Amino acid sequence: MSGEEAPAQQQKSEEQKQETKANEEPKPETKQETAPAADASAAPAATEKAPEEEVFTYRSLVLSGYGGYDKVKLQVKKGMPTLKNGEVLVRVKACGLNFADLLGRQGLYDRLPSPPVTPGLECSGVIEALGEEVTDRKVGDKVLVLNRCGLWQEVVAVPASHTFAMPDGMSFEEAAAIPVNYITAYMMLFDFGNLRPNQSVLVHMAAGGVGIAATQLCKTVKDVTVFGTASASKHEAISQGGVTHTIDYRTQDYVSEIRKISPKGLDIILDPLGGSDTHKAFNLLKPMGKLITYGTANMLTGQKKNLLAVAKTWYNQFSTNAGSLIHANKSVCGFHIGYLDGEYELISQVVAKLLELYSQGKIKPRVDSTYHFEQVGDAMRRMQERNNIGKVILLTEPKKEEEKKEEKKEEEKKDEKKDEKKDEPKSEEGKKEEN
Repeated sequence: MSGEEAPAQQQKSEEQKQETKANEEPKPETKQETAPAADASAAPAATEKAPEEEVFTYRSLVLSGYGGYDKVKLQVKKGMPTLKNGEVLVRVKACGLNFADLLGRQGLYDRLPSPPVTPGLECSGVIEALGEEVTDRKVGDKVLVLNRCGLWQEVVAVPASHTFAMPDGMSFEEAAAIPVNYITAYMMLFDFGNLRPNQSVLVHMAAGGVGIAATQLCKTVKDVTVFGTASASKHEAISQGGVTHTIDYRTQDYVSEIRKISPKGLDIILDPLGGSDTHKAFNLLKPMGKLITYGTANMLTGQKKNLLAVAKTWYNQFSTNAGSLIHANKSVCGFHIGYLDGEYELISQVVAKLLELYSQGKIKPRVDSTYHFEQVGDAMRRMQERNNIGKVILLTEPKKEEEKKEEKKEEEKKDEKKDEKKDEPKSEEGKKEEN
């Protein structure tokens, strides 16, 4: 091979390599050149990318672990809930917040499955689909729902027997406020308590959901005297709601206050507190009196589980025996709506009576406040710090941009005020204290 032929041969070899490489590499997508209209219309439709199928999503509140308010998080779930026989699909509009949900967040409510789990015992909404064998409901029905858990989300699949038709004129917020509070109050007062005219009842936490429900139900019976405990700022509200004698549990000894008015004691006491307060309640009963205990609110003292409060409540737990009850001529009952989840025939009878009372104007849920799912931490804080008068409701609809802007402005104002306080010149006394 001559010296002249070698460079030419190398050049030819390089060209062949480049061609081979170009053939091996994937060709990038190229824009089609402009073609006549006839040719464009004849272009094969197969070249167009088929649109992706939309996946159904819905918002849900999920308890990620036990602890503070931040443990309940807003998540987006994918896929439509599957309906089983006898179930209905409900588009949820409003959900109720209960003490059981606060206890569940701290790991103190044994009816709530372990995290991650969606809480929520009650809600209201509209039926969107029916499962097989559902005959007493139809699409479009407005219903209130009671379930063991899982209702804090935009859509839920529940047994049709767990739903109850809303009366005309009832709002979704009111409907979400009825199941837990009013069923609890009704069954304690009338099934256990056998409430009759001219009797006396003690309602603890009278400004809460169960407290207001119990007070309203007491007023459906002639000449019932209601003693209600609440902080002083709530006395006007509960008095207007039907409480006969208000007591500030923070500054007054409710036992001595009741004895002043009713020396013989009371006929019925509803105890949501537990611990030493249950002992006091039993001693406050008249002969033939009835104590109905339905909670352990004394264990709930902060965002996270307070082991000292839990231990103290259980250590002071009330106990008795058949002989003592016989000698005292008193009865003690325990109520827990969470353990009645297999008694929906009984529950349905109670709900029917409650909805009839609502239609008659004899009871009406008091909604304290509403919060969007994004604000669940604020909602729980309001209830746990005992700032509510009535029911705290969660709304499933996303928060509007206008509301977000207003909240942001309020936060900015608060921050400005804090900064102004920091910048204020300190007094001579303040300087001395620092030194």
